[in-house]
Amino acid sequence: MVSDPAHRRATYEDILAAPKHVVAEIVRGSLSLLPRPRPIHARAASRLGMGLAGFDGLDGDGPGGWVILDEPELHLHAEILVPDLAGWRRDRMPEIPADLAYFEVAPDWVCEVLSPSTERLDRSEKTDIYAEHGVAQLWLVNPELQTLEIFRLDGATYRRITVCSGSVRVRAEPFDEIEFELGSLWAR
Repeated sequence: MVSDPAHRRATYEDILAAPKHVVAEIVRGSLSLLPRPRPIHARAASRLGMGLAGFDGLDGDGPGGWVILDEPELHLHAEILVPDLAGWRRDRMPEIPADLAYFEVAPDWVCEVLSPSTERLDRSEKTDIYAEHGVAQLWLVNPELQTLEIFRLDGATYRRITVCSGSVRVRAEPFDEIEFELGSLWAR
């Protein structure tokens, strides 16, 4: 037990007490408070979510088979993370839990939209935590550089599969059944 209050392990109460204008996470025992996404960041995440809607659709307009959510709160043992987007295969999560404000089942896919204030954390500790919890696919989107990096879990770490940039048309695992225009994420 750490006696110095400045170095105590953060708790869920710290998350609940965080100001509403920040994204609060617990990463490696420390409370992380980051600013809400800037418009360029939020737009890229929203447009990507719309582009993948056919995987989450129950109306038969797409491949289906997934639950895809914006900014879900993940409780992965002691870690509490909030990725920009996350997806679970429906065979692992057939229904969204109605009685919880968070998810204890690790997703199958996570997407982090990078910004200058989040990139270091997203590329390091959070990536390591996702790997430790078996998240099979990781996408990193950088709206400023207009890139999409696609990673696959390979043992205990991620292996980068490809980097797409600009306005190319993309078919990317695990959603390679449909193609989307990457440039739509950056269009103003």
